Amino acid sequence: MKQITMTAAQISEIVNGTVCGDPQREISGISGIKDASKDQLSFVSNKKYEEMLNSSAAGIVLVCKDLAGASTENRSLVICDNVDYAFAKLTALFAEEPPAFVPGIHPTAAVDPSAKIGANVSIGANAVVEAGAQIADNAVIGALCYIGHDVSIGAGTILYPSVTVMYRCTVGAKCIIHPGVVIGADGFGFVPGPQGLVKVPQTGIVTIGNDVEIGANTTIDRARFGKTVIKDNVKIDDQVMVAHNVVVGESSILVAQAGIAGSAELGRGVIIAGQAGVNGHITIGDGCQVAGTSSVVKSLPPGQIVLGTPAEPQRDFLGRLALPKKVQKLDAKIKELEAKIKELSK
Repeated sequence: MKQITMTAAQISEIVNGTVCGDPQREISGISGIKDASKDQLSFVSNKKYEEMLNSSAAGIVLVCKDLAGASTENRSLVICDNVDYAFAKLTALFAEEPPAFVPGIHPTAAVDPSAKIGANVSIGANAVVEAGAQIADNAVIGALCYIGHDVSIGAGTILYPSVTVMYRCTVGAKCIIHPGVVIGADGFGFVPGPQGLVKVPQTGIVTIGNDVEIGANTTIDRARFGKTVIKDNVKIDDQVMVAHNVVVGESSILVAQAGIAGSAELGRGVIIAGQAGVNGHITIGDGCQVAGTSSVVKSLPPGQIVLGTPAEPQRDFLGRLALPKKVQKLDAKIKELEAKIKELSK
C-alpha cells in the first residue's frame, strides 16, 4: 500500500463529502473498520454498524448521512452520499501498482506464425497462441494460457495465468480474466439415441464485450449455434457457470457459484446473487435482483426483486414466511376462546 498522508478536508474534497470534526486530522493508510488504527481511514455505510463505528480506532471514517450525528471524539467523519463508492475511489489512490508485465513473447511460449500480435503485448511462459489468433495492442496473455484458433483478444485486456479461450471466441478491450477461466468450452448438449446419449454439436462461439471482469474458475460455454454473449461492463465472480446461448446484459453482476442455464437472457443491470440459479429459455428483465440460493423458474419483468425456491416477489415471500407465525397466534387465540366458552358453559 502506498504511503500517502491526507487530511479529512482533502478526503472530503475528493469524495464530495462533508467533514464533521477536525478537518486537519491526518491519515496515512486505509483499513476495515474493526482493524483500523488512528492513522488510518475506514468506512461505515449502514447505520446498523454504528456500534462498530463507536468502537473503532480509525482516525477518519467515511459514513452515511444516517450517522452524521455520531461522535467525533478522537476521529473525524466525512459524510458521503455513496460511502461504498467513495471508499473505493480512495482505495484506488492508496493501492500499490500491480506487477508490470514486460512486453514481449517468453521464449517458452508457442505462438503460431500466422497469429497477429499487436504492439506492447506480453505473452507469458508456456502460453499457446494458435493459428489465426489476433491479440491487440497492450494485451497481456499470462503464463500457461491457451488462445485457440482464430480467437480475438481486445486491446489492453489481461488474461491471468491458465486462462483458456477456445477457437473463434472473442474477448473485448480492457477486460480482466482471472486464473482458471474457461471461455468457449462446449455447451452441455445431448439427445437420446437408439444406443444412448448422442452429443449435439456446439457450433457457435462466445463473444465478450469491453470492460468485462471474470472471476477465477468461471466457465462460459460456447453456443449450440450463434453466440453466447456477455455484454459490456459485466462483472462475474468466481466459479460461475454460464451455459450455451445465454445473453448477459450490460453492467450486470453474477455472484459466486451462480448458474445460468442455456438460452436464458438477462437484461441490463441484473444482479444474480451467490448460488442462485436461472432456468433456461427465460428472460430476466432490466434491473432485476435475485437473492442468494434462489431458483428462478419463469421470466421476470424489469425491476423485480425475487427470492426463494421457486423464486417469488419479495412481498409474497415475506408474507408466506410470516404465515406460520400468524397461524400459531390464531391457534393460541382459538384455544383461549375455547377455554373461555367452556368456563362460561359450566
